[in-house]
Amino acid sequence: MKITEVAAAVIEKPDGSFLLGQRAPDTFYAGYWEFPGGKVEAGETPRAALIRELREELAIEVTQATPWIVREHVYAHAHVRLHFFRVTGWRGEIRDHVHTALAWQQPDNVNVTPMLPANAPVLAALTLPDIYGITHAHEIGVPSQLALLERELANGLRLAQLREAKLPADQRETFAAAAAALCRKHHARLLVNGDAALAQTIGADGLHLTSSQLKNLNAKPSFPLVAASCHDAAELKQAAQLQLDFVVLGAVKPTASHPGQSGMGWPAVAALLENYPLPVYAIGGLSRADLAEARLIGAQGIAAIRALWG
Repeated sequence: MKITEVAAAVIEKPDGSFLLGQRAPDTFYAGYWEFPGGKVEAGETPRAALIRELREELAIEVTQATPWIVREHVYAHAHVRLHFFRVTGWRGEIRDHVHTALAWQQPDNVNVTPMLPANAPVLAALTLPDIYGITHAHEIGVPSQLALLERELANGLRLAQLREAKLPADQRETFAAAAAALCRKHHARLLVNGDAALAQTIGADGLHLTSSQLKNLNAKPSFPLVAASCHDAAELKQAAQLQLDFVVLGAVKPTASHPGQSGMGWPAVAALLENYPLPVYAIGGLSRADLAEARLIGAQGIAAIRALWG
């Protein structure tokens, strides 16, 4: 079956809400809710199609749009490749010309149904924030890390990873339990790196796989969130085949963790993200100052260790 290329828009307000449209009665999946957008015409890029479709459908001119994930789905009537863009700037007042209704939704409280089948992973990805904080209590000490974690959680951090294989075993579980309690207090999600048993013991929200663990898996572990560390195209492909929730890719720049090694650089990251279906956090020598550049090439955001904790 021929693949139909489609440009899809996640139109976002500063409060995090995004726009959905209900398909008209004379279309496939009439009454279902979808992200605005449409087919990429011959000779068009997905970005050009996005701009044209939003002008035709919603009477707006896009001023800020960044590429995001690219998902494929096989419907009974078509095999589609959906190029999602996050649209955060536009001119004009939204006036719908093709849908039965429009609705602004929050990522953690979508209350319109039914949704097009292809969009379930996209809705899940929208609940992920743009910063992924990674602990290093083994370097700075447990009391300091807990204090810094609480500070960042109070400042809005909503996704964290415990990467503490080097922490003595007698401290690791105590630290992990305390960190999990802090995350629950602030309604943030916590993943444990590499240790499924510890993740289960403390009631973590998920498991973060090392790249070596990723290579040896043939099925996604049974956690609400499963992520993995990736460094090349082969590892990214394996994560996608397992249908993980997101990945971390790097190192982008030289890091203190790997002295003397150069990073892969933004152009290489951009090439790896082209047509990739999972949300990706860039990592390696990055800080919040790199967030805009990461988003410009299609990343979900950045993951950080030292730059986050200060």
